[in-house]
Amino acid sequence: MKIQHTFNDEHNHDFHESKRHIEKRTLIVVLLTIATMAVEITAGTMFHSMALLADGWHMGTHATALGISLMAYVLARRHSLDKRYAFGTWKIEILGAYTSALILGIVGLSLVVASIDRLMNPQAIDYTLAIIVAVAGLLVNIVSAFIMSAGSTHKHSSHSESSHSPHTHHDLNLRSAYLHVVADAATSVLAIAALIGGLMFGWIWLDPMAGLVGAVMIARWTVSLLRDSSAILLDREMDSPLVERIRTAIEVDSNSKVNDLHLWRVSDARYACIVSVCSTVPHSVERYRKTLSGFKEITHLTIETHWHEEGT
Repeated sequence: MKIQHTFNDEHNHDFHESKRHIEKRTLIVVLLTIATMAVEITAGTMFHSMALLADGWHMGTHATALGISLMAYVLARRHSLDKRYAFGTWKIEILGAYTSALILGIVGLSLVVASIDRLMNPQAIDYTLAIIVAVAGLLVNIVSAFIMSAGSTHKHSSHSESSHSPHTHHDLNLRSAYLHVVADAATSVLAIAALIGGLMFGWIWLDPMAGLVGAVMIARWTVSLLRDSSAILLDREMDSPLVERIRTAIEVDSNSKVNDLHLWRVSDARYACIVSVCSTVPHSVERYRKTLSGFKEITHLTIETHWHEEGT
């Protein structure tokens, strides 16, 4: 029996370093969000607008979540060469995405409670000034969304996925930050629509109803993000098409058979793999390592080989 381990810590470090541009973009969005939050909370309080006040507080919680996403990038990069992390620091970013999803869910629940309270206890709203502030908030959200989306389309030519991979690279930490910005934009649009309806038709109930609709939208995004990030944190990956691709690549040689195979994601599109191969011909472990070298998604690989004569 022979065992070979292949680790690529330098690649992990370089990959995290390549995300510095995302760190910078996220920092800009955090600062914009905090500034807009302060304006909207102040204006919402002064003008008695539930939609505007809720949007401001949402921005505060989103700023916190964005800060978590930013910190995840920084920590993953700074500790990328720390040998105490057995499979690298990829999952720091995933943990950041999961935490941001939880915060997004709390935002949705708080919005439900606040909106129901305002339905039961309506207040007079200074619609004109509230609309002006809401529009300004929406513009900031649009700019922030553009900044984040530009970060997601940045190309890493030296770290791109292999052409045969069925997976496209998705940065869940970036996605969580982007969803917080989109949620802000959505609640801003709803707030503006509700305020205009109240101004033109006197429908004061539109203001809290906009909050409830926004909560439903946020809930859907929360569930999606929690599902994707928790799957990585819990190593649920054995239904991935990559499993069969690895098995097929090894068993192309009729003398080789995969006895055991474990695959799990350590990041959005990077995997660790342990494979045990039984062969009727004494192939070297290096042969199987070369067979799997084309799978660029695999950043940690452990191969165990067993040989026995056919018929024994």
